[in-house]
Amino acid sequence: MITSKELRNKWIKFYESKGHVNIGAVSLIGDGTTGVMFNVAGMQPLMPYLLGQPHPKGKRLCNVQGCVRTVDIESVGDATHFTFFEMMGNWSLGDYFKKEKTAWSFELLTEVFGLDKDKICSTVFAGNESAPRDEETANLLQALGIKKEHIFYLDKSNNWWELEGTEGTPCGPDNEWFYPLTDKECGRVPCDINCPCGRYVEIGNDVYMQYKKTKDGYVPLENKNVDTGFGLDRMLAFLNGLTDGYKTDLFSGVIAYLEKASGKKYDDGGQAQRAMRIIADHTRTSVMLIGDVNGILPSNTGAGYILRRLMRRAIRYCKALGVSSKEMLSVAKIFIEEIYDEAYPLLPQKEGYILEEIEKEINRFESTLEKGMKEFEKTISGIERKNEFMAKQDPSYQNETAIGGKAAFKLFDTYGFPLELTVELATERGYTVDEKGFEEAFKEHREKSHAQAAGEFKGGLADTGVATTRLHTATHLLNAALKTVLSPDINQKGSNITPERLRFDFNFARPMTQEEIQAVEDLVNEKIKENIPVVYEEMPYDRARAEGIVGVFDNKYGDVVKTYSIGCFSREMCGGPHAANTGELGHFKIVKEQSSASGIRRIKAILE
Repeated sequence: MITSKELRNKWIKFYESKGHVNIGAVSLIGDGTTGVMFNVAGMQPLMPYLLGQPHPKGKRLCNVQGCVRTVDIESVGDATHFTFFEMMGNWSLGDYFKKEKTAWSFELLTEVFGLDKDKICSTVFAGNESAPRDEETANLLQALGIKKEHIFYLDKSNNWWELEGTEGTPCGPDNEWFYPLTDKECGRVPCDINCPCGRYVEIGNDVYMQYKKTKDGYVPLENKNVDTGFGLDRMLAFLNGLTDGYKTDLFSGVIAYLEKASGKKYDDGGQAQRAMRIIADHTRTSVMLIGDVNGILPSNTGAGYILRRLMRRAIRYCKALGVSSKEMLSVAKIFIEEIYDEAYPLLPQKEGYILEEIEKEINRFESTLEKGMKEFEKTISGIERKNEFMAKQDPSYQNETAIGGKAAFKLFDTYGFPLELTVELATERGYTVDEKGFEEAFKEHREKSHAQAAGEFKGGLADTGVATTRLHTATHLLNAALKTVLSPDINQKGSNITPERLRFDFNFARPMTQEEIQAVEDLVNEKIKENIPVVYEEMPYDRARAEGIVGVFDNKYGDVVKTYSIGCFSREMCGGPHAANTGELGHFKIVKEQSSASGIRRIKAILE
């Protein structure tokens, strides 16, 4: 049986032997340049180089890249869907092309992984009015020993890669590799790669970027690229003769732990098996996202919302399995300490932080989960009572089958139920959810909140709750600490504050050292321990400037300004709101320091 660690090593060593440089993996979190929250494919971080920019490590590259896809979260629970997975990739940036790549893929599959060349099948582009049939690849495959009857020509929807809606970008045909899971045919004629029985599984593909897309069609590229992608999770199951991805060593230890904790058997199938898969998958992805080099935390917006949705879905399925939600911590430890300790060395380094954040989210959600479930059941009961009453009044009455938008929003706003969780719960009970009504209720709530805060609270606050207010006060302490530790010339260049964390941008030409980060953190916590009153005062703008009170955006201030002073340590012009004293803030912790723009650094911090 081949292990995941062995598979990673075999892939990298094979392509290193062919002159490739292992470039390692990049962050799972999208950097904003690709228009997606997460990296969803191994080639995605390399797009600038596939478009022509020289790569600093050369023209032959390889890696194993973690990816996160969440478009089909509801499908997780079957044998093959995962939200986190790894792509084994290699690339030629204007170097080798079809002859070398077909030969190397064939060599890898037959000599390294031991597949029977007589069973390998392959698909190539069938051609259309814009680009010719890919006979070159088909001839190369046949020359390697793949049977002619095992080479299939498929249309653009199957064997062509391009960026939709773009011009001037590389594109071209791809060559996909297939292999039968069993020698036994299903009875259909023919039982080949097109048969719906699923006997043949795709194990990887090689994309040949040989054209440039124009408004008039496709023209040949001068520098042709190769982009290869083989899914590690899928390949691992396949090489071990498994049809269930949760039986590989990536999950087997976790599944065994959940069996012991629940007293239920995975192989018995049913709801227990589905719950174990969901807990395992969602906990793994949560570990990866929190422990990433650009790690995120659960929140109500953006990527943080996706993370929260995954974690809360896992918590709910812990209840369904009959185990404590805290078992997610033990599951997380297995992933960190036993499964991904070598491939992702940052995870063991951040283990304490990862487990702490998972536990925080468990505690947040559990405090309202039971109440929220009661509210959900009350909503369903209300619909059922209404249907029963109306049916007695009018025999032709059509039963109501949808949970209203306002009811769904209440579950979200009051009990922390992501909309998708309410939809999933409703589906299990045979109901739908008025998602449009939910969005309207959400919009109405947001507009009321904004109207209430307009002109009164500024400075990038998401709301004016207690947690956000305390974090806002912490940004003042942070600003003053940065001026003390780094330079008095430090100034705020932007901020964003939610109930979960603060984000603070400031001018500084280089990354902070770990010693500097610790010094800033210690200074802020020192001022918190001093329990300093936060003093509010209105005064003429000129006086505030004369007294050295910090103002960030001078052109936004009127003749009279609001100021907040924290002893002599921090004095700033600000619209509020603030804590009454620093002792309310708790413990200040910097979770990330990174670049925001040229000459601008960004700190993300939390209060514990």
